[in-house]
Amino acid sequence: MSAREPHRAREMAESFGVDAERYDRSRPRYPDALFERILNAGPGRDVLDVGCGTGIAARQLQAAGATVLGVEPDARMAGFARRHGTDVEVATFETWEPAGRDFDIVVAGQSWHWVDPVAGADKAARVLRPGGLLAVIRNDGQIPPAVADAVAGVYRRLLPGTFAADAVTRSAADTYTVQTAGTVDGIRQTGRFGEPDRWSVTWEQHVDNDDWLDLLPTSDGHTLLPAAELAEVLSTLRTALHALGPGFTIQYVTTVFAATRSR
Repeated sequence: MSAREPHRAREMAESFGVDAERYDRSRPRYPDALFERILNAGPGRDVLDVGCGTGIAARQLQAAGATVLGVEPDARMAGFARRHGTDVEVATFETWEPAGRDFDIVVAGQSWHWVDPVAGADKAARVLRPGGLLAVIRNDGQIPPAVADAVAGVYRRLLPGTFAADAVTRSAADTYTVQTAGTVDGIRQTGRFGEPDRWSVTWEQHVDNDDWLDLLPTSDGHTLLPAAELAEVLSTLRTALHALGPGFTIQYVTTVFAATRSR
């Protein structure tokens, strides 16, 4: 899979529902202030949530006063979101049929890299009302250097050269740079939006080792690992992490790329 074209890796993109409950409980949430800013920047509060997953962002948006419809390609994830109060239609965003519906805001929380960046931005423009907002949201977390070194050592021994190893050991800055370029270029290429703005909030979260190991299987590549391999990795990591201490602090940057439909 090309780092610049993750949307082509459909098996991986639609694998996160293998354990939707774990995904929902362990994935980090988003700063509420960014959702308030997104909702205040749009012409109204009718929101389409692209790649809504289990409804993490949708529930935060609903709590802030939005009406939300989700689009999600994984039926297992969509089912979880529905059970927890979000209306969801199962489809990739590129093939989803809006049936004449339009929206004030299109959001994508940690999911836009699974969407074709040009086709997705063009589709967003077509379903947005005049002056509507496209808001692509991403959480980038950086673990401490000592923890990162310990994790890298485990992956070098147990899963060398795998995408799962790359997903965990590459720096948040590298991931951000590659995926951001695709997002912004895709929006620009449509010619249907103003220049994207970048909003960001920095924050941190202290996690116990076991909490982080609960999150890890929801990372890119891990959802496709055989159960025995994943169990061995988690067990070995648990030993390595406990040698460093009971937990650690993750430094997060949550970024929104916001673009207003211009035509």
